[in-house]
Amino acid sequence: MRYIGLDLHTNQMTICYLEDGEYSYETLAVTEIDTFKSRLLKTDELAIEATGNSSYVYRHCIDLVAKLVVVNTMQFKVITKSCKKTDKNDAKLLAEFLSKDMLPRARVKSILDDRLHSLVDSRNKFIELRTQLKNKIHNLLNRCGIKIKKTSLTSMKGLKRVLDHEVDELVKFELEQMVAEIESLNGRVDQFDSKIAEFGSKLPGFENVSSIKGIGTNTAVTLLSSIGDINDFADEKKLAAYFGLVPRVNNSNETVNHGRITKKGDALVRKSLLQCALIAIKYNRKLFGFYDKIKTKRGFAKAIVATARKLLTIVYYTLKNGWYFTDFVKNIREIRPIGKRNLGII
Repeated sequence: MRYIGLDLHTNQMTICYLEDGEYSYETLAVTEIDTFKSRLLKTDELAIEATGNSSYVYRHCIDLVAKLVVVNTMQFKVITKSCKKTDKNDAKLLAEFLSKDMLPRARVKSILDDRLHSLVDSRNKFIELRTQLKNKIHNLLNRCGIKIKKTSLTSMKGLKRVLDHEVDELVKFELEQMVAEIESLNGRVDQFDSKIAEFGSKLPGFENVSSIKGIGTNTAVTLLSSIGDINDFADEKKLAAYFGLVPRVNNSNETVNHGRITKKGDALVRKSLLQCALIAIKYNRKLFGFYDKIKTKRGFAKAIVATARKLLTIVYYTLKNGWYFTDFVKNIREIRPIGKRNLGII
């Protein structure tokens, strides 16, 4: 049996072959992936560091070897903290630890999950750019002594009214360019929304998760494309830890300290959950009660983070059990007693 460690870069890969205690090396360009594949045997075991293009190599090689491990570099500090940091040494360490079955695994997304998550991330960047431009318009008018509310810039009608203000020629030109760019970005965001809805609806569990009040199409796709197979997580705590929604714990002797959340994992998912939690507490009495109790004792910030984690717990059990929610109402003031089916998971 051969154990193969592959140190992967954007343009090349350094490969270490460990067989019968002997090491051998070669370096290939990433474009020479077919050459590497031709040398693989069905009895080989292969380890790759999780990088931006590791999924590309994974999909090329997964059916050609007995075992393929994509290594979680955050947990495998032997390479990142190594005093001898060379491509050959990194590949050697991967092969060596693979032979001992001591490599922490990273999760590999399906092609659809990967593409949709990238799509949602790109949409989010367009929205951030649009927000920056609106803030720039507000600040520019403020410097000209013109006071307007930021909320007036939420619609194109309000944005175009900005051009009616009497300002000098250079400011007028700058405003025109930014308003035109925001209009263009609105169209692009709408196109992203359509494409995300079209392909996101094909994800398993999409209808279940999007039935939870507060979780819209884009957030449902963000969650599902990041979670992948829910059975990869033993319980809801593992899922919360995966997205960094658990507190840091410092346990030494008889002292136990709980700090802020770890914030490991996908930042886009955490941001989406926080936004959804703000909406969900308006429609779910149990969630609102949970949020309000923590807010009274510990403040808004901790309360909304705790509620976001509680919402993630609901998502976990919804996917695990195939639940579909139909008993949410339009406003918290109209809430009637929640059915046992939903009450049990909150």
